Amino acid sequence: MPGAGSRVVALHVASARRAPMQAVTEVLAEAGAGIVGDRYHGSRHRHVSLQSAEELAAAARELGREVPPEGTRRTVTISHGAVPTEPGHRVVVGEVVLEVVRVAAPCRVMEETLGEGGRTALRRRGGAVLRVLVGGAIRLGDPVMLDP
Repeated sequence: MPGAGSRVVALHVASARRAPMQAVTEVLAEAGAGIVGDRYHGSRHRHVSLQSAEELAAAARELGREVPPEGTRRTVTISHGAVPTEPGHRVVVGEVVLEVVRVAAPCRVMEETLGEGGRTALRRRGGAVLRVLVGGAIRLGDPVMLDP
């Protein structure tokens, strides 16, 4: 099974747009609203962004420098596996059930946070934007099912 044994390896939130990403050990994902304390909480469907550390490592090799999880401004980073990007696909993170809304396309902010070429290196590696269907806590180390 793709992504079998995947775990949450990083969690980041930002209180406002362009505010620095803060590493946390746990977040509360609220059904229909998103991650409490994150800039997108209460948005229509941009509740959680999900990326794979495996894909960040590939981007780092292409760039020739580290690509830290917070540099992408995504909220949840998993250890490995291809993050599904097809709308409607379900992902389970710990006790939380998420549904893919769309691909999380790298934006120009990546050039600021990761340096020149960051946006290009993350093309097709940017992860996905998801909505929270079933809420609960997401913690570092939680198991992830990419293909439940």
